Order: sequence, then structure tokens, then C-alpha cells
Amino acid sequence: MTGDKPAATIDPWLLERLVCPVTRTPLVLDAAAGALVSAAARLAYPIRDGVPVLLVEEARPIAPTTTD
Repeated sequence: MTGDKPAATIDPWLLERLVCPVTRTPLVLDAAAGALVSAAARLAYPIRDGVPVLLVEEARPIAPTTTD
């Protein structure tokens, strides 16, 4: 697994309480990408060393889904 980034994990209790700072909607864990995703804001917030970084400046935009 050289060069592979380990999948991000967040405590389920914490994940239930985290919301997008822009829309105040729940976030969804994308463990493979190491991010918390806000579908409403179309932003992915990074998880660094197990800590979610919920700063809009640090988020990356995500493409709209085909069902939008």
C-alpha cells in the first residue's frame, strides 16, 4: 500500500452532529476521498489527521451529480 492514503474515519456520534457551515445541512463521509461532503453546497471539506476541517476556504468544489 505504498503511496495509498488510508481511508478517513470519523466517530459516528460526531458525524451525526456535524453540519455544513454554509447550508447547515448534514455532511456525508466520503472515506475514500478523505472528506466530508455537503451535497447542498457542493463542497467537500477535508479530513486531516482525523480532524474535519470545516472552513469554507479549505473546501474543494465538487461536480453536481447526474440526478440534480
